[in-house]
Amino acid sequence: MFTDRIDAGFALAEKLKKYARMEGVILAVPRGGIPIGYVVAKRTGLPLDLLMTKKIGHPQNREYAIGAVSLTDSFLLPHIGVSLDYIKTETEQIRKRLKEMRLKFMGTAEPLPLKDKTVIVVDDGVATGNTLLSTINMIRKEGPAWIVIAVPVASRSAAEKLSSVADEFISVLIPDEFYGVGEFYTDFHQVTDDEVLYYLNELRVSPALPGEAGIKTFDYGKANQL
Repeated sequence: MFTDRIDAGFALAEKLKKYARMEGVILAVPRGGIPIGYVVAKRTGLPLDLLMTKKIGHPQNREYAIGAVSLTDSFLLPHIGVSLDYIKTETEQIRKRLKEMRLKFMGTAEPLPLKDKTVIVVDDGVATGNTLLSTINMIRKEGPAWIVIAVPVASRSAAEKLSSVADEFISVLIPDEFYGVGEFYTDFHQVTDDEVLYYLNELRVSPALPGEAGIKTFDYGKANQL
């Protein structure tokens, strides 16, 4: 069990120490992956950016991913009964939301280049791995030297699936019984926009230095008083 995402971030960062100060980029999945990515960035000294992708759900079951869309690309697995019109409409809507999210969290800053870099994809956990499976295929097109998927907890099936597409898969926990990511956290609240902005700003005002302390935690009590 992890106390919260910050605690999980420390545990994950310990397994990523070998990447400290390398030519790398951390791509954190918003919103849940941001607190974890913040800790990993602070502990490794690597820059943090956002992984701007979202799944395309099957029209008969939106939770089942049939592919993913990024700001500039998409990757789809063929499925019978999924029309081109549905794909086109979903892609446009998802890309619009991604652009809005990117602008809110990162302003007009350009995404960090991935070519010839070690890319570490971070989230708070992975259940099926379907969305990340599609995402890694898109990241490959940008020419990174090495792709790592790093999460605090993953189902065994997701770990096996993602290990086949990433150059390295790292998970602190791979339990035999897995019912959901949240069951491995004492505090698994929904990360808010304010919390995301807090951690991103902390990295801007206090650049990451490997092994140094100075990791701060978003205070919901103060946030609620604003």
